[in-house]
Amino acid sequence: MEYISHPGTLTLAAGVACGVFLGWSLRGRYGRSRNLPSFAGNDLGSEASVLGESGDFKMVLVVRNDLKMGKGKVAAQCSHAAVSAYKQLQKRNPELLKQWEYCGQPKVVLKAPDEGTLIELLSQAKQLGLTISFIQDAGHTQIAPGTRTVLGVGPGPGSLIDQVTGHLKLY
Repeated sequence: MEYISHPGTLTLAAGVACGVFLGWSLRGRYGRSRNLPSFAGNDLGSEASVLGESGDFKMVLVVRNDLKMGKGKVAAQCSHAAVSAYKQLQKRNPELLKQWEYCGQPKVVLKAPDEGTLIELLSQAKQLGLTISFIQDAGHTQIAPGTRTVLGVGPGPGSLIDQVTGHLKLY
């Protein structure tokens, strides 16, 4: 019980309480909009089809497993894909981007056995109208120039992205 008498405890408790109250009160003003955007300019119908079955959005980054890239290289390639997808969606559908941001910007990294698999996934994602970013390495370090390393799918409704990447394993 000595921790209660510590001088910073009351300040910490007051700060946490104020933060919770402020977050709760601002949620009503700046929280999730009920006017949900249509996905990628398409009219997909109901709210459930826009949000996905569970109402979630995500981005999936699919890494080629056959290249045996180092951890730092994989991180850099995934970062390129994430930034590219973000910039595309910022121009094409900023409302969808806001919904993904509201969900906490979830990202999942999966592995694909080879380049052919990435190309198949790319085709499926395009058919569903999903945002895609296909990264080719510049060739400055571990990989030959022009090597396709990562496919970014989304941000978009989780149920649509799962139709493309749901069978893949975590990286």
